[in-house]
Amino acid sequence: MAVEPLIYELGRPGRRAIRFPAPEVPETDLPEELMRDELAWPEVSEIDVIRHFTRLSQKNAAIDLNMYPLGSCTMKYNPKINEAVARYPGFARLHPYQPEETVQGALELMYELQEMLGEISGFNAVTLQPAAGAHGELTGCLIIHAYHRERGDEMRTKMLIPDSAHGTNPATARMAGFSVITVPSDERGNCDIDKVRELVGPDTAGIMITNPNTLGLWDEHIHEVIDVVHEAGGLVYNDGANFNAILGIARPGDLGVDIMHYNLHKTFSTPHGGGGPGSGPVGVRADLIEYLPGPHIRKEGEGADAVYSWYQPEKSIGRLHSFNGNFGMHVRAYTYIRMHGAEGLRQISEDAVLNANYLMALLADRFDLQYDRTCMHEFVLNGMRQKKQGVRTVDMAKRMLDFGVHPPTTYFPLIVSEALMIEPTETESKESVDYFANVMLRIADEAENTPEVVTSAPHTTEYKRLDEVGANRTLNLRWDAERAPAEAVAAD
Repeated sequence: MAVEPLIYELGRPGRRAIRFPAPEVPETDLPEELMRDELAWPEVSEIDVIRHFTRLSQKNAAIDLNMYPLGSCTMKYNPKINEAVARYPGFARLHPYQPEETVQGALELMYELQEMLGEISGFNAVTLQPAAGAHGELTGCLIIHAYHRERGDEMRTKMLIPDSAHGTNPATARMAGFSVITVPSDERGNCDIDKVRELVGPDTAGIMITNPNTLGLWDEHIHEVIDVVHEAGGLVYNDGANFNAILGIARPGDLGVDIMHYNLHKTFSTPHGGGGPGSGPVGVRADLIEYLPGPHIRKEGEGADAVYSWYQPEKSIGRLHSFNGNFGMHVRAYTYIRMHGAEGLRQISEDAVLNANYLMALLADRFDLQYDRTCMHEFVLNGMRQKKQGVRTVDMAKRMLDFGVHPPTTYFPLIVSEALMIEPTETESKESVDYFANVMLRIADEAENTPEVVTSAPHTTEYKRLDEVGANRTLNLRWDAERAPAEAVAAD
C-alpha cells in the first residue's frame, strides 16, 4: 500500500511557497549562537504545504467534524462569531505593554467581562489573569494561604479534597504548600458530610470541592459542607470545571462558596486548541478582593467619562501571568456571553442537562450506571459488565473511532472502575446524540457476541491499534532525515 510522502520528503532545491520582497531596512546578521552550519528544512511549493496540512487536519478528531463527548472537558462547539470578533484589528494587534490610554477599549472589555462573570456566579470581584483552570486553582489556593497567614493562622495547613473533585485539585493544593486530606463519597455520590465533620479542625485551611462533581452529580449536602468548613474557620474553593451545568440556575457565591475559578475554554466556548491557550479567571467574595493577583483593572467615572486603569491590590498574592491573561480568550468569552444574554445562558445549562439525562436513559440498560440518579451535564458509566466479557473500556473507546466518534473520557474519575465519563454538551442535536447512543449500543452487542471485533479495534482509521506501552517508552517525536525511507512506499 502506497503511503503519502511526508512534506519533508517532498522538498527539492529551489522550490518555494513564498518570495519575500527586498527589505526596506539594512540587513542584520543573526547572533552567532542562533546560527547553524546547515538546517535540513524542506524546500516546497505552496501547494505542497497546503495539501500536507489539509491532509493532517482531516485526520484529526475535531468538534467541527463530530461529537466530542469528553466528560469533564465540556467540548462544546466554538461559535465562529467569537473567532471573527477576536480577529478585529483593534483587539488582535494590541500589545500588552501599550500605555493604558491607548488600550481603553480592551480594558473596558476586560472590566465588563470581570463584572459579568461575577454577576453570573455571585462573586464580588474577578481576576482574568490565570491562564488555565489549574492556574486558577493555584490562584485560589495562594489566596487561601495568604488569607490565613495575614490573620496569623499559620497552623492551617490541611486542604480537604473530595475524591469526586476535579483531578488536578490535589496537585494544586500540594504546590501551594498544603497537605491533602481526601474526603470519600457516600453511597449516593455526594461528599460524605459525616467524614467532613470528622476531618475539619483548627488545622483546616479549606476545602476544594467540585460541584457538580466529576460523577456528574449535584452534591445534595453542599450547604452543610460549606457550613461545616466555615464553622471550622476554613475557606471553600469551588472548582468551576462543571459550571456549564448551572449557568443562570445556581450561583456558587450565593451558596457560600468563597473562591471559584471558571474555565472560559469550557463553559464560555473559547477553544481548547491543542491544550491551550486556556483561561481560568477566579472570582472571590468581598473580603478576599485585596488578595487578588495584580495588576487588576478598575474603573473611574461613568459613560463617556469612564477611565480604566491598572492597580495593585493591597495584599495581592502577586503576578501570576507574564501579561494580563490570555486576552484573545477574553474577547471570545465576552462575545459569547453578550450573544446569549441571561436567558440564553440559562438555556445552555438546561439543554446540557437535558442532553446528558436523555443519553443516560438510552444507555442505562446496556451498561452499568454508577449512580442511578438524575445527572447534571455529564454522567459516568462503568464497563464492568463488558469487562467480564473480555472487553475493556479502552477497547470500547478504540472501537468508537471506527464510527467517526471521539470517545468519552475513560478511566476517570478514578473512584469508578472501568469508567466512561460522557458529556454531550448542549450544542449537540438529538440526532447526533442518538447516533452516539446507537454506536454505544452496537459496541455493547459486539462485546457480548463478537468481542474480538472490539478488542482488535480500530479497524477503519489510518493507524490501527498501536503498541501503547512501546509508544510511551520509546517516543518518536521528530522526523529523522537519515532514517527516512528513500521512497514513501510500505508493504501491506
